[in-house]
Amino acid sequence: MPPILALPFPAIDPVAVSLGPIEIKWYALSYIVGLIGGWFYARRLVQADSLWGVTTRPSLPDIDDLVVWVALGVVLGGRIGYVLFYNLPLYLDQPLEILAIRNGGMSFHGGFLGAILALLLFARARGLNGLTMLDIAAVVVPIGLFFGRIANFVNGELWGRPAPDFTYAVIFPTGGDVPRYPSQLFEAATEGLLLFIVMALAVWRYGFRKPGLLGGIFVLGYAVTRTFCEFFREPDRQLGFLFGRDVDALGGGITMGMLLCLPMAIVGLAAIVLAARGVTRPRREGPEIQAEAGQI
Repeated sequence: MPPILALPFPAIDPVAVSLGPIEIKWYALSYIVGLIGGWFYARRLVQADSLWGVTTRPSLPDIDDLVVWVALGVVLGGRIGYVLFYNLPLYLDQPLEILAIRNGGMSFHGGFLGAILALLLFARARGLNGLTMLDIAAVVVPIGLFFGRIANFVNGELWGRPAPDFTYAVIFPTGGDVPRYPSQLFEAATEGLLLFIVMALAVWRYGFRKPGLLGGIFVLGYAVTRTFCEFFREPDRQLGFLFGRDVDALGGGITMGMLLCLPMAIVGLAAIVLAARGVTRPRREGPEIQAEAGQI
C-alpha cells in the first residue's frame, strides 16, 4: 500500500553561505552553531551559584579555552571513528581519503570519545575535576546534536529505511524512488531536543554537586535514543546489518550504531550509580561535607 503522503525532498542548497571562493556548508555551520551555543550555555551554567555547592567549578576563561580543545576532539575523533568503525577497508586501500573530510564521513561515537579525551586532558592541564568537566559537556552537547541532525537532513544523507506505510515519508534524491523515514529529523527530536530537555531538568534538580552524575545520565540517554532511532535509520551501505535479517524493513537486525551504544549504556548506568552513592565525590572534611549534603 503506497503512503498517504510521500513528500519530495526539499531542494535546499548544501552551501549555506558563499563568499567568492569561500563556501560554508550547512554541515560545517551546524558544528559552528553547536559549539557557539554550547559555549554560551556553559558560561551561564558556571555562573549559576545555586548549581555548584562546594564543588570546584571552572572559570569563564576556562570555558572559553575549552571550546578549542573540544572542537579538535570532536573533529579528529569523529573522523578517526568513522574510518575505524564504518569503512576501514576503503581507507586502508586509499589512505589519502582519510583527509578528505569534505566528502563526508563522521562518527558520533568517535567524536564522543575524542571530546571526552580532550575534556580530560584539559581538566588535567588546568587542575580541574575531569568528571565535572564531562558533566558540563553533557548538558550542552544536545545543542550540537540537534543542529547536526538537521544538517544531515538538509544534505539528504543518513536517510531512513523504506517506509511504504508512513504518512510523512520522504523521497531522498540519493535514496532512489523509495519513500523513506526522515530518520535525521527523528534523531534531531530525540538525541537533540528531548535529550536537551532531560539534561536541563537533571541539572536543575541535581546541579553539579555529584561529579559524574550528569555525564552518566547523558551517556545512558543518548544510548537509548540512538538505539531507538537506529530502527528507522538505514544502515551504512558498506556494513548493512551486523546481525539478524538483512532486510530494509523496520526492526530488521542489529546495526553498528546499536552495537556501539551498548557499552555506552553500561558506562552511563555505572556512572549514575557511582555518582549517586557519592563514590565520585572528592573527599572533604568537616563543614564542607555538611554544607554539600544539605544541598542534595
